[in-house]
Amino acid sequence: MTALDTAFAACGVLAVVGGLLAVTTRHVVHAALWLVVALLGVAGSLLVLGAELVALVLVLVYVGAVVVLVLFALMLTRAPIGPDRAHAVGGWRSAGAALLGLTTAGLLATVLVPLADGSVRRADVASRQVAAQLFGTWVWPFELLSLLLLAALVGALAVARRPAAEGAS
Repeated sequence: MTALDTAFAACGVLAVVGGLLAVTTRHVVHAALWLVVALLGVAGSLLVLGAELVALVLVLVYVGAVVVLVLFALMLTRAPIGPDRAHAVGGWRSAGAALLGLTTAGLLATVLVPLADGSVRRADVASRQVAAQLFGTWVWPFELLSLLLLAALVGALAVARRPAAEGAS
């Protein structure tokens, strides 16, 4: 096992732990911050694999824009910061979710473990080719995403500026 294998495994564990904590925490702000950890773990995995451009785009678009927008919208709309007890689920739902997660992991392992023997060869793709596709062919979806984020930000500002209801303290 090489140092790159160890770094990839560490980034993978960081991404999985961050993702699990993001979906299991009861604090909305903590969930957004754990999502940042999970996305940085995925970006680290991409760096180890040699896809520097994709890792940079992931950090810039998702961590730099989407998560910051979510946190900004939470703060503007005065969403409750503490634990959300109104949407608490019972033990049977948690057990069902765990069973579903284990089933999904088992199916993925069934498909991916046979490929670990080295029979799959890595395609040699340069960052220049990925950049040409990403910023040439796929530039319009990125632009539409930026308009969607702008609309969400304007909506959050509109909700935050709405006057308080009469009789509310």
